[in-house]
Amino acid sequence: MRLIISLAALLLSVLLLQLSSGGVAPLDALSGIALGFSPAELGLLGSAHFAGFLAGCWWAPRVMGAVGHSRAFSAFTATGAIGLLAHMIVVDPIAWAVMRVATGLAIAGCYTVIESWLQARVTNAVRGRAMGAYRLVDMGGSLGAQLLIAVLEPASYVSYNILAILCAASLLPLALSTAVQPATTEAPRLRPGLAFIRSPLAGVGVIVAGLTGAAFRMVGPIYAQGVGLKPGEIAWFLAAYVLGGALAQLPTGWLADKIDRRWVLIWLSVVAVAACLLTVATSGNGTLTVMLAAGFFGLATFPIYSVAAAHAHDFADDEERVELSASLLFAYALGAIASPVITASLVGSFGPPALFVFIALAHLALAVFGAIRMTARPARPKTRYVWAPRTSFNIGRLLKAARRRD
Repeated sequence: MRLIISLAALLLSVLLLQLSSGGVAPLDALSGIALGFSPAELGLLGSAHFAGFLAGCWWAPRVMGAVGHSRAFSAFTATGAIGLLAHMIVVDPIAWAVMRVATGLAIAGCYTVIESWLQARVTNAVRGRAMGAYRLVDMGGSLGAQLLIAVLEPASYVSYNILAILCAASLLPLALSTAVQPATTEAPRLRPGLAFIRSPLAGVGVIVAGLTGAAFRMVGPIYAQGVGLKPGEIAWFLAAYVLGGALAQLPTGWLADKIDRRWVLIWLSVVAVAACLLTVATSGNGTLTVMLAAGFFGLATFPIYSVAAAHAHDFADDEERVELSASLLFAYALGAIASPVITASLVGSFGPPALFVFIALAHLALAVFGAIRMTARPARPKTRYVWAPRTSFNIGRLLKAARRRD
């Protein structure tokens, strides 16, 4: 309990930030639909967010080193709030894409500051509990953000204002905290190809995870509307996906520590293909069936990033774990940038089922590549499986000690 109290300001900032940032994509999708944006234009918004996110991951440590944690967090929070508030001032898909670059950059920047602060506050003795609390708050905020969409009116200034208020409110806990700012750590060197050098399968796995998550979060609402869900039901559809992914983390982690992680990745991809086919096949069987299919899809696809990251760390040395985490996140962002534009264009041309056909093909390719890599080299002694959020390049420092071999 003392640990949670000591980290309360940081965790409250994470919760408020996730409630704000987690609601932007679905609100943009529903608002764009209401305003007559084309599927390709909606896909551009999702890609723009991750382009800003990738830029923020690289730039944020340098800003933090120049002006300190609190000032950097204030600057990034203001950037995110401005990006949200400007939506209904300039209603244009290109302008919104620029705003989404701003919000993506802000999210990466804010999480970089928070995770750097957490790294300075926790010791190895309490790192596991601290990461557990962080995971719980982050996933809880993500789930709450999806449910928040059920009560926010699309294409409304008030709705974007509420998200902006939550973004700005995330500044208060850190601004009012009496804790001393930690010393600024050196920015991790970005070696984009390191993940593929250590494990080609892990590199491909995180790209597929990026393709899947970004496509579902941004284009999923278009699919949901296409199969007859109302805006309030679309929020539950997205929440079911997040909840399924949250429920899968512990059993998947246990399994990934017991057997060859490559088999886990292969079978997760096989189940993901089945989930895609099931989602399309049952789309006309009522709202409850669609919700259950979304939960099953999240259960199959959500853990892939963490399993792939753990597999990459099995082949890494302790001194390169921070850089490897940054490389994995870079590969994830590449997939996430490309996916919304591609899937939105496919949905516009071939209809809502094209979203899951694309995702199924990506996971089929991952399963086949995993089977090929099984013949390339034997498995290595395992690091401990650790849930790996896709938040900032700094997450590698938080996870470094937990990944050391037993």
